[in-house]
Amino acid sequence: MPASRSPENGHSSPAPRESSAPSGLEEDPQDGIRLNKFIAASGYCSRRKADELIFAGAVQVNGMVEHAPARRILPDDVVLVEGRRLAALPTSFSYIMLHKPIQVMCTAHDPQGRPTVLDCLTAEMRRNRVYPIGRLDYFSEGLLLLTNDGELAQRLMHPRHHQPKTYDVLVRGTVPAAALATMRRGMTLAEGEALRPVEVESRMQANGHTRLRMVLHQGVNRQIRRMCRDLGLTILRLKRIRLGPLGLGDLPPGSCRFLSGTEVAALLQAAEIRR
Repeated sequence: MPASRSPENGHSSPAPRESSAPSGLEEDPQDGIRLNKFIAASGYCSRRKADELIFAGAVQVNGMVEHAPARRILPDDVVLVEGRRLAALPTSFSYIMLHKPIQVMCTAHDPQGRPTVLDCLTAEMRRNRVYPIGRLDYFSEGLLLLTNDGELAQRLMHPRHHQPKTYDVLVRGTVPAAALATMRRGMTLAEGEALRPVEVESRMQANGHTRLRMVLHQGVNRQIRRMCRDLGLTILRLKRIRLGPLGLGDLPPGSCRFLSGTEVAALLQAAEIRR
């Protein structure tokens, strides 16, 4: 297996080992999988929403409207939901943690030719057609999850199942006590978006800058950068170090690994997925 390579330092990290986690499908696709589970696992919607679409006549199997959520879907069946054809499910799921470096795009392809998170993965990891869950902006680094488990991705990006995210943020100079208080009680961005209270701890560094540890409980685009902008703070480095039950640990920038079985189980539990 090839080693993953860090775009920042050019050094190879140890090749990731296969996770001992279960495939996540539980049922053998060769024997069929329930229609509602098939739709949810594709990432189209939740299983409950899939039931609603099936009962509403919005789902077709092999050209015929299907009203039974328990209908078994075989590998050769063609499933359309609201006119959109769903791809066949993978025979197993992959769950990967990446330490995204700065100046790397959280997309599968960039029209401008910039490096993407898929460029950080081994050939074996890319073979499973994984994609990132959520985003980190171009100049941010840290923990990013990639998977081909559509149901988990859909859950984690839904506000109901939003996982707390912890960031290590270095800002220039001293952070006024009033700014910390504003973050902790919740604030409204210049664009009008109301933010929930943010857990924040501050520590002065020897170089005169301030290091913030921030825990966010909602998924607002570029929230930390926009908060600091409105509070007159300049960010020097922004790094995500935790996502729900998962911690980045000492994984170097640009390196990746499969999640362990224990980590996958914790993530599924946090997303309230039972398999």
